[in-house]
Amino acid sequence: MAPAPACGYKRRMSRVRDDNPENPGEIRLAIENEAALGRLAARLAACARPGDLIALEGDLGTGKTSFARAFIRSLQDEPEDVPSPTFTLLQSYETNSGLVHHFDLYRIENPAELGPLGFEEALGEGIVLVEWPERLGALLPVGRLSLRLEFGPTPDSRRATLRGSGNWAARMRDIAFDQ
Repeated sequence: MAPAPACGYKRRMSRVRDDNPENPGEIRLAIENEAALGRLAARLAACARPGDLIALEGDLGTGKTSFARAFIRSLQDEPEDVPSPTFTLLQSYETNSGLVHHFDLYRIENPAELGPLGFEEALGEGIVLVEWPERLGALLPVGRLSLRLEFGPTPDSRRATLRGSGNWAARMRDIAFDQ
């Protein structure tokens, strides 16, 4: 597998990049297919650091798990199987950037259920990807990258909205999503 592109690497990401002048920390992208979603994941993985949280938002089937798989695989020399943690709630992976923890909180009803999973410890030791982040309640860090995926105009396309807060707001200016 080719190495993940460096943060800021220029390659056509999508047909549309729509920076929102009302919110300079927000970027909207048209994602043509799953391969383009994988390129977005690799681009963001190249910029992620231990201690970062990426909140994956969107309806069932919009590609949150596909994004997480591509993100994790892009950081591995020998990509391994990346199952959905829907039933285990958490999967952790050793990568070139350190540990990546993938939480799927779909079945969580109360943030108190996260205690035994070591959510706060995971934030301190690696990169954290969270599907269904709204279920974290007050545990959801303010400084994060939020990626909302929505269905696009064709069955394979998606619309992505990225919102960076904390140190992600500055980093998003350096990420080249298109030429």
